[in-house]
Amino acid sequence: TAHIKQTSPERFQAAQTMLEKALAEDPDNVEIQVALAALLMRGVQMVWLSGPEREAAEIKAEAMLQQTLRAKPNYIPAHEAYCRFLNATNQFRASLVACAKALSFDPWNGIALYHVGLAQIQTGRFEDALATFMQADRFDTPQVSRWTWKVGAGWANMLMGRAEDAVPWLLKSIAITSASGRTHMLLAAAYQQLGKTEEARSAMEKGRELRPGSTYHNVPTPRKNSSPVYIEATERIMQLMVAAGLPAS
Repeated sequence: TAHIKQTSPERFQAAQTMLEKALAEDPDNVEIQVALAALLMRGVQMVWLSGPEREAAEIKAEAMLQQTLRAKPNYIPAHEAYCRFLNATNQFRASLVACAKALSFDPWNGIALYHVGLAQIQTGRFEDALATFMQADRFDTPQVSRWTWKVGAGWANMLMGRAEDAVPWLLKSIAITSASGRTHMLLAAAYQQLGKTEEARSAMEKGRELRPGSTYHNVPTPRKNSSPVYIEATERIMQLMVAAGLPAS
């Protein structure tokens, strides 16, 4: 499933169909259970699932992961996937515990480190998050996911108002994959803060092309359980995005 981390909505749907068919044929296969759960959470995080689909995906993923962890309590991919699940469902403090458990088995697990960084961001610990993303970048494992901690480092810098430091990280992430369009929008905010309005407009146009229908209201991640520090910093970034061309409504 390595390619799934850089996939498109169309490939996501194809991979989901393939894994669900495989699981129906072999319902006790823990590798397929974890792969499907991780894919569903990727769909939630990349906003490829919404509304009832998102809720159903979360319920299904949690059930599969809990079943897998009961059957194989030391199975590293299941701990990694559960860490991602808790993060994607805004259970940030529980996610930190689950990610720490995954890292106790595999200290070089870049995916677990990435989700530690995300939880630290949502709880307002921006400096800690930046250090975590930079640690994952030094490990660079697995390489297919290296764009994630680069955008994480750029995001953490933007939350701290450090646009000049954010730009190189965001450009490196985009050079690997354009992902969901949010990276371009963060880049637009950084350029806007630096007074590079033409570059900001161009980056925002690309972001909106990758994520059609984006507005001030649907670009931010859900704020449930997020700290006031994170919410305040996010609002500042969103205003920069609007100034760069993101529709306000």
